[in-house]
Amino acid sequence: MSLKFAANLSHLWPELPFLERFVAAAAAGFEAVEVLFPYDIAAKEIQRALIANGQRLVLINAPPPNYTGGARGFAAQPEMVERFQYDMKRVFRYAEVLKVPFVHVMTGVAEGDAAKQTLIDNLKWASSEAPEGLTLTLEPLNAVAQPGYFLNDYALAAEVLAAVDAPNVGLQYDSYHAQMIHGDAVAVFDQYLPLIRHIQIGDSPDRGAPETGEVDFDGLFERIRAAEYAGWISGEYSPNGPSEESLGWMLR
Repeated sequence: MSLKFAANLSHLWPELPFLERFVAAAAAGFEAVEVLFPYDIAAKEIQRALIANGQRLVLINAPPPNYTGGARGFAAQPEMVERFQYDMKRVFRYAEVLKVPFVHVMTGVAEGDAAKQTLIDNLKWASSEAPEGLTLTLEPLNAVAQPGYFLNDYALAAEVLAAVDAPNVGLQYDSYHAQMIHGDAVAVFDQYLPLIRHIQIGDSPDRGAPETGEVDFDGLFERIRAAEYAGWISGEYSPNGPSEESLGWMLR
């Protein structure tokens, strides 16, 4: 089966102004893109860029950045529940305008049982408030890239998802983080496949382009095809040079 690839415009073509990255991605053959934190740009401007380049926006992150200087993401912070709900309502409005199917909910820096329960409660609330057709995702992030981040293990993510038990909340798999956390990105994909709703790819240990590091991408793509995964696979990595020259993984 054919795999569907998207470009993460927060990482790729970093040398270009934001709206020009849509043009570059379209020229490289991408019909779908991700933008981690699009909130500095008016939704209508992004909408025009998507229409002009024949693309769809498949994922954004939430909550929006905390411009007061606090940590980015706080879904697992007990003292931030009111702020979480306030900001998520803004995210939902943004997602509706741009017809985004996935919103990655960031947990922030936290630890302990109270943080886990807060995350579960926040996701239950968010799943009930989310617009129709929108899926919320959890993504474990490794401790090297995100020190102190609460959701730092795939088993923990599975535990939280089981407790939330909502059809519109699922797992976001990232090969870079999976390799860094557990040492075998392919084994992580196999183990947690039933929970995976969205896939991102990058290599370890430096989050470089696929096939430049430790991840077995031949094995991973084989497993993705065997699973008949029909969703998007987004390149979320640092190109370390011209982005066009880092796309051999997609062309192959």
